[in-house]
Amino acid sequence: LAPAYTSVAVFFDPVAVLKSNGAANGVFDELATRIRSTIVPASRRHRRRTAANAPRLIEIPICYDAEFGFDLDRVAEHTKLSGPEIINLHSTGEYRVACIGFVPGFTFLAGLPRNLATPRRDVPRKEIPPGSVGIGGAQTGIYPLRSPGGWNLIGRTPLKLFDPAKNPPTLLHPGDRVRFRAITREEFESLKQ
Repeated sequence: LAPAYTSVAVFFDPVAVLKSNGAANGVFDELATRIRSTIVPASRRHRRRTAANAPRLIEIPICYDAEFGFDLDRVAEHTKLSGPEIINLHSTGEYRVACIGFVPGFTFLAGLPRNLATPRRDVPRKEIPPGSVGIGGAQTGIYPLRSPGGWNLIGRTPLKLFDPAKNPPTLLHPGDRVRFRAITREEFESLKQ
């Protein structure tokens, strides 16, 4: 399951569903039964939040050097703020992971200060380095993997946000709170995983 702002994507292997009870019930009926058996208990758990499943506050180090902040000048031109003002505003706010999507582990973060909102690039880049931090409209986000993208890149984190070998594979989860901490290039290299 991948929750988004107003929906939940369901990923499944139809062959695996058929091999269980899907052959007798039909794939979609079997899938609907499984979803109901997951969602009802999950909604009960949601009402009984504990320290173990409560949203966490995660600090993400970001290097805002020009080498990583390809679009810092573009954001400055649009917002009429200086580079240091953008970095200060971006790194002193607190954000909420609204959803994960687009590519595995990509975090859509709500809470961007209004005066930092900047339209996406007219022409997306074909390749964004992993860990890149961008502004797209009224939200900020972190690219976990090398991928195409059209957000304005303003920095990069050395942290690995997605690792399919881990359980769970994503560092951040919907509902988590995030604070960015500005770091130097030297700190970036020492923290790089």
